[in-house]
Amino acid sequence: MKATEAQLLGFLKKSPQFIIPIYQRTYSWTERECRQLWDDVIRAGENQEISVHFIGSIVYVEERQSQISHQSPLLVIDGQQRLTTITLLLAALSKELGGGEPVDGFSARKLRNYYLLNPEENGERHFKLLLSQTDKTTLKAIVDEKEFPQDYSLRVKENFRQFQDLIADCHGELAPICNGLAKLMVVDIALSRDQDNPQLIFESMNSTGRELSQADLIRNFVLMGLEPLLQTRLYEEFWRPMELAFGQEAYTSDFDAFMRHYLTLRTGDIPRQDQVYAAFKDHARSRNATGPAVELLVKELLDFSRYYCAMALGAEEDSDLKLAFSDLRELKVDVAYPFLLELYADYKQNILHKEELLEAVRLVESYVFRRAVCNIPTNSLNKTFATFTKALKKNRYLESIKAHFLLLPSYRRFPNDDEFWRDVQTRDLYNFRSRSYWLRRLENYGRKERVPVDEYTIEHIMPQNDALPQAWRAMLGSEWKRIHETYLHTLGNLTLTGYNSEYSDKPFIEKRDIVGGFKESPLKVNKGLGELDVWDESSIKTRAERLAQEVVKVWGSPGISMEILEAYKPVPASRDSYSISDHQSLLSGQMSHLFAAFRREVLALDPCVTEDFLKLYVAYKAETNFVDVVPQTKQLRLTLNLRFAEINDPKGMCRDVTGLGKWGNGDVEIQLSTVNDLGYVIGLVRQSLERQLGSEIAD
Repeated sequence: MKATEAQLLGFLKKSPQFIIPIYQRTYSWTERECRQLWDDVIRAGENQEISVHFIGSIVYVEERQSQISHQSPLLVIDGQQRLTTITLLLAALSKELGGGEPVDGFSARKLRNYYLLNPEENGERHFKLLLSQTDKTTLKAIVDEKEFPQDYSLRVKENFRQFQDLIADCHGELAPICNGLAKLMVVDIALSRDQDNPQLIFESMNSTGRELSQADLIRNFVLMGLEPLLQTRLYEEFWRPMELAFGQEAYTSDFDAFMRHYLTLRTGDIPRQDQVYAAFKDHARSRNATGPAVELLVKELLDFSRYYCAMALGAEEDSDLKLAFSDLRELKVDVAYPFLLELYADYKQNILHKEELLEAVRLVESYVFRRAVCNIPTNSLNKTFATFTKALKKNRYLESIKAHFLLLPSYRRFPNDDEFWRDVQTRDLYNFRSRSYWLRRLENYGRKERVPVDEYTIEHIMPQNDALPQAWRAMLGSEWKRIHETYLHTLGNLTLTGYNSEYSDKPFIEKRDIVGGFKESPLKVNKGLGELDVWDESSIKTRAERLAQEVVKVWGSPGISMEILEAYKPVPASRDSYSISDHQSLLSGQMSHLFAAFRREVLALDPCVTEDFLKLYVAYKAETNFVDVVPQTKQLRLTLNLRFAEINDPKGMCRDVTGLGKWGNGDVEIQLSTVNDLGYVIGLVRQSLERQLGSEIAD
């Protein structure tokens, strides 16, 4: 590797051509990065005390050529964003200069012939910089001063127009721009094909520009080391179709998320958002996906990316599935995509019928919505869906999905009809995260002709105004204030209307009888309101109970017989039965009071926590053990089911017992001997429980 400082314009002038390899990401600098470069150029151009301004490095390797009559083009490993942006700025400046030359060397002809074009070459050799795919045709049109292609690159076009606007704002004072460009410096880094590893160098480069996404790193990892012919074929057959399936904007914003869901499905582990690339490398190596064998992996990525686009980006063509996926997106059920990717893949391979897939998607929707209404913490959803596929029995596909939902333990449970019916009546549904979603689903359930709910507004039958008008106070009775506070945002008091401004705070009878009032409303959610003469606590509760019955149908539960469900229950391992009486020291010994206090605090951590007395220790479980207690004469020896590196222990009470023989599960040991330490120790125990529930996973 050879690195030298170089004046940017001189470097551009002497170089025959820059080519962006197909494995590189598309041009991605936004208005912010372009504006920063512009400000740097102007500052350097206006300040005589600034002699040079470094903008980063250009890393490249010479392309092998069979025709020795031409200089070899330079394949850019790092620096394409800066090269492209400078090219756009030079193109905009040359267009503005016309026949003028405000600074020596800065005429339109010289800018074009020195830095934008190779005037004596034809075809693609005519251009100093060749980007890839859509970016290439758009940049060529700009440099050639032709119309933009129909499928133009958004970023290339928008940034060129931005520079045109910035230059126009200079009102002909172009010398600072020219002087600033002349001061730009880069680090010119030439790699040797025989001695340098472009992939390792690429990963280690630090750039002041826009950071590479995890998807960018993955694409480069997959394609960079391949032979040119294989590299080109895999890109054109598999990777490019992925980019097109996502589209320019969604590829930038959604591809990383897709890769995370794909890796979760394939590995069973949920990588952190910023560790997707590292997880992919491990996955690729575990499959020995190197050289030609990488084709199977890239083909699978293409297939699953299309499944993801169908579900998450609205590309599904089947109308029933398209609507179901749309509802999931509105409910923001991203955590379910690893599980749904498996289902959709089997649907495409005719293992799962469309009707079964549709019912499974609706069950996922019901599961998430019911839990939200019942106010069950969401921190376990990642793990629930990451491991769901392990429960599938594909010869009884839908049945196994239903059974698994119903057998999830308490904190992961699928709320039953009674719990859901009860809680949906009292929940604040007005400030619910997706109120337009649940109102639309409720109104359109069972309808063939769908109601465009977005054209309506949500209406509080009993008005929101804290200072209720006298007519409302009289109707609600002496406890009007309690009723208003209790029921205002609940199911029974909420509805839809197109006459929100007409309703205002009018008395109920006026809302009922005015033009467009409740008597005339065609909406199902307003059924029965036109027949009432009073709107009071009883009316609200009665309507809530009726609507809740409908809600339970809309977001249905898995229908499966108890006989079938029993067959799916795991058979418990037979073992001797123990109780606290088998641990006399916990009943009457020196540690009995401390254990009683510890036991009370641990069981109060979460309703899902259970207690299991074993022969030599006591286990506290959520889904599995999170803390085990070994009774001793003068202390309780606790084992937390965590790796030692995971515990946050400012007081240093924990001991690393990794690899040591012990009763209990986990690598963290605590000795508890006094009630004074109980509060702190419970905080350590809570970390183990939350780790098991999945709250440490970054969404």
